[in-house]
Amino acid sequence: MPFPRALPVGRSRERAPQTLPKPVLAKRIYALAQKQNEPAIMIGAYRALAITLYYLGNFEAAREYARRGVQIWHSGDVESPVEEVHAPVVICMCFEALSQWHLGETASCHATMTEAISLAKELSDTHALAQALYLSVMLGYYERNASEVERLTSDLIELSTRQNFAFYLPLGEILRGWVRSASGSTVPNDWLLRPAGQNALNYLAIFGKMFFLLG
Repeated sequence: MPFPRALPVGRSRERAPQTLPKPVLAKRIYALAQKQNEPAIMIGAYRALAITLYYLGNFEAAREYARRGVQIWHSGDVESPVEEVHAPVVICMCFEALSQWHLGETASCHATMTEAISLAKELSDTHALAQALYLSVMLGYYERNASEVERLTSDLIELSTRQNFAFYLPLGEILRGWVRSASGSTVPNDWLLRPAGQNALNYLAIFGKMFFLLG
């Protein structure tokens, strides 16, 4: 059975189980992927579990599932039967790195995140690269490393401008504002309410700026 039909999440608003808790959705994806017995689909399932468990604060489990996805990738040629927005293995690496940081594995987390960015470039996957850069920026933010956040944010904004990734441009502006605030520089008075483009992105920008200023 093709992947999109086996995994109905997101195919249509009428069919998708909108009210189902995210952990249940992730486990359902994993169960369906096991039936398919397809390595690329399993990596996608591990990605779903890793992301869900990470945001639930279960960092050990998130790291384990992310690693399983990476291990499948390293085991041999993995061709996806469906088109992905971004390579699942790159996202697995990113959330393995973030989980490592929360578990105190600071040295290995940076190596893992660097590997994720390198792999996205090797695959010429610009969507995965943008996500990897953003999550790497978040790692720098967790460590309050303003210079690293500034460097990676510049890369993210440059890539997003070139590829017209509207979602990441306001995030780049938000993070640049945080760098200014963290380094003691003055943030412009109108920075909080400066428009980001589309209405949804305006709300994202405003609430994001408030979060980073308070953080």
